[in-house]
Amino acid sequence: MSNKPDPDKTDPEQIKGPGGMNMRELHELVKKSHARDQISRGPNALKQPQNRWQRLVRYVWDKKRG
Repeated sequence: MSNKPDPDKTDPEQIKGPGGMNMRELHELVKKSHARDQISRGPNALKQPQNRWQRLVRYVWDKKRG
């Protein structure tokens, strides 16, 4: 038979990724990174609201394309 381990019997804590971290450690780092990105990504203060003319042009342009 093959020498491959049964995936149902392998412990996920023992599987090491390319950086030498196990999957749980990698998952925790990704969660922290995602949370940090969401906090720093507040509303864009530089974006200005659309005026009526811009909304009308966008409406007409979308109608023409669709």
